[in-house]
Amino acid sequence: MDIAKVEAIAVGAGKILLAKLEEGFSIEKKGAVDLITDADRLSDEFIVRKLQEHFPDTAILSEEQGLTSSAQRRSLWVVDPLDGTTNYAHGYPYFSVSIALIRDGELALGVVHNPLSGELFSAVRGQGAYRNGTKVRVSQTKRVQESLLVTGFAYDVATRPDDNMAQFARATKASQGVLRLGSAALDLCNVACGRLDGYWERGINVWDIAAGALMVLEAGGRLSLIGGQKFDPFAREVLATNGLIHGELLELVGDL
Repeated sequence: MDIAKVEAIAVGAGKILLAKLEEGFSIEKKGAVDLITDADRLSDEFIVRKLQEHFPDTAILSEEQGLTSSAQRRSLWVVDPLDGTTNYAHGYPYFSVSIALIRDGELALGVVHNPLSGELFSAVRGQGAYRNGTKVRVSQTKRVQESLLVTGFAYDVATRPDDNMAQFARATKASQGVLRLGSAALDLCNVACGRLDGYWERGINVWDIAAGALMVLEAGGRLSLIGGQKFDPFAREVLATNGLIHGELLELVGDL
């Protein structure tokens, strides 16, 4: 698999997002607080078209277009054309493009691009994780007390019973801080880079986390579900750490 082609697609989508920031974009609501912009749609259409051109024998699951093929195929592209739409809509500079390949149920390739910073994160299974071509590793922080963490809240946080508030409070008191930044893909990449030590979230979608999750694994980190079960990118939850604080963070935020 030619990761350079996927990186080029992510960068091209990022240019679309930046252009729309300059010229203006429209905003609609998919739910009470779940936003979509025309920038999301334009980025999504560009990525799907380019993936179909370069990799015609694979299926594509994108946030805005759904599954492009009903056929059972070994390889599935998972696309988030704008992870952090709420940030984007408010002009807050923390959003990304995320593209992942799942092959035979396993994360095989991931690319995440932050168009504002110019950072390009990429990973191929078994080949390490990279930021702008330089290999990255998770942090060596050994205790939650010394950790900087990040989390997120589902769009339906106001009505869901597992709203993450109690977990957020416990982890905040136990750590050096818990951030809430608004792009799961970038959060995971920042764990992979060692800037953050752990991340968890419920109510998250596969296109938000697939690429970043592979980044964490290839950077030497650890993934699981919040209850400690084996990680599944389709399970709509994730706990990712540097590995050293995984058990302790599970006790704080998990279902143990």
